[in-house]
Amino acid sequence: METRTAKTLVLDVPGWDGHDAGQHVDIRLTAPDGYTAQRSYSIASAGMANQLELTIQQVSGGEVSPYLVETAEIGDEFELRGPVGGWFRWKPSDDGPVSLIGGGSGIVPLMAMIRARQQQESLAPFHLIYSARTPDHVFYANELFRATETEPHLQVTYAFTRAGLPADTRAPGRLTAQDVAAAEDKHGPPARTFICGPNGFVEAATELLLQAGRSASTIRTERFGPSGG
Repeated sequence: METRTAKTLVLDVPGWDGHDAGQHVDIRLTAPDGYTAQRSYSIASAGMANQLELTIQQVSGGEVSPYLVETAEIGDEFELRGPVGGWFRWKPSDDGPVSLIGGGSGIVPLMAMIRARQQQESLAPFHLIYSARTPDHVFYANELFRATETEPHLQVTYAFTRAGLPADTRAPGRLTAQDVAAAEDKHGPPARTFICGPNGFVEAATELLLQAGRSASTIRTERFGPSGG
């Protein structure tokens, strides 16, 4: 469990050749009566053969996410297609520095990029701006804390919208121009920015970047909206 309503699943996928950080897969479940439901989920793990990780946020009233979060057990099987996506992905050969902006479960593909950077021992500066309702809604909290303690070129800025930590100097609220500017404090303007989250969040974050003078060609976005879960 990552939070009270989100779980990471580790999947054995025979014949899986690996993937690039930022890509996703399509999961299809089939009921005993033949009814099928399919949803897309970002890959959380760095590229590796025969195995991948998905972090699933449960959607109330959904068809697929409640099964994956609450019901799925070790040994269960379901169909998977992928990897999918060629635009929203990071490779160690890409130029840095890199800015990552995630809203809610939009952290998942960005975490894959952070893990890929560590796996490849890349020195590209990364700055993650992570917007979540409260600290209890943060995915990968312990891993991110350990990473920032040991990685001098990895920075994490939290932007809590409902309630933060007692020591926070930032007032709770939506993403601001000051939050976005924080990614430039140490390493200058990023060569590329990846934004992932709900539709409204992605649009707002992109607008903040454009207002700050960032070129649209350096911004890559991945968004999700109501899908039935």
